[in-house]
Amino acid sequence: MHTNSAISARIPAAVALRGAANMQPAGIPTAGLPRILVKGEELFAEGDSADYFYKVVSGSIRTCKLLSDGRRQIDAFHLAGDIFGLEAGAEYRFTAEALGDATLVAFRRSRLAELTAADPAFANQVLASMMKCLGRAQDHMLLLGRKTAQEKIATFLLDMAKRISSDDEHLELPMQRSDIADHLGLTIETVSRTLTQFARQGLIRLQAGSRSVDLCNLAALRKLDA
Repeated sequence: MHTNSAISARIPAAVALRGAANMQPAGIPTAGLPRILVKGEELFAEGDSADYFYKVVSGSIRTCKLLSDGRRQIDAFHLAGDIFGLEAGAEYRFTAEALGDATLVAFRRSRLAELTAADPAFANQVLASMMKCLGRAQDHMLLLGRKTAQEKIATFLLDMAKRISSDDEHLELPMQRSDIADHLGLTIETVSRTLTQFARQGLIRLQAGSRSVDLCNLAALRKLDA
């Protein structure tokens, strides 16, 4: 478990000294501190003091938990624009890791009321993000408990297209198939087999050697998602 001082130490001293003004993305209060992560780097661990919440500026973050039998369950993928890490309790319930290089802004949870009162636009961002997270959590619970492997993959692809594609038909997945498997409660073999089956049926097109996916038959995918 990381201590509060360890969490603070992760924020580069040079950034803290000169402030966030020079690195601050548009639309983010200057009270935030920039964080830059490399692929696989841990942002916080399950059980750490939940002193900060975060907004993703670029890249992607996964939040996950190791089960008692050693299996990993990925709770969610947080993409550019998402706000996460706001906990009801004093500790983080999940571990957060960068899927690739990522830039975030960290905000002290103790200043949430101050920040939202001073910046109504930021308050709206926080509220909207929390509502979206709640909706995704409810959908994920239904997906894990009631859907077949094909339905799970179709739902996942459509959701990712909605979140990261400019045209809802082409997307570059930021995560590996093992991440998809651990998010959907499937094995990596089932994920690969289902994607290959979708490609053979003309529902999607896979680009060899990449994570690029074209959604070729949205109607069929939406029927599986229904």
